[in-house]
Amino acid sequence: MTDRFETALLALLPRLRRFALGLARDAARADDLCQMTVERALRSRQQWQEGSRLDSWMYRIMRNLWIDEARAETRRGQTFVDEEAGVTVGADGGQEARAQLSDVDRAMARLPDEQREAVLLVMVEGWSYKEAAEIVGCPVGTLNSRLVRGRDALLAMLGDEL
Repeated sequence: MTDRFETALLALLPRLRRFALGLARDAARADDLCQMTVERALRSRQQWQEGSRLDSWMYRIMRNLWIDEARAETRRGQTFVDEEAGVTVGADGGQEARAQLSDVDRAMARLPDEQREAVLLVMVEGWSYKEAAEIVGCPVGTLNSRLVRGRDALLAMLGDEL
């Protein structure tokens, strides 16, 4: 079981990192979130039941860690400033695509957490509504409502920026 567990966990890392980056909105914080998720999964591997979905279990771990970290940051009273707009100045080619991605990133960052989660899980990660609702821990109808509101808000924001 150990070899299969570890192999499956390694195969999930790119997807987990993408989800972490969407949640944290910062590469370094996303890497920390991935590392904490893998660490917790390895420590708690006996809680995972063979035959159940490892990916869903891992996403749930990551989401719970992210919520815990956000609460801790709020308690500590720390604030984080957005990255400088000139980070990509001088990059070779693709500036227009990067600018559009930057617009999407800024719009995603402005969404409420619940809507951003729904958009990330369904539209970016490709989870079904039911699977995403299980990861988030809400009814499917609630997740659908969050997704619709988030998608509509993104379209409105991107329409203004593009």
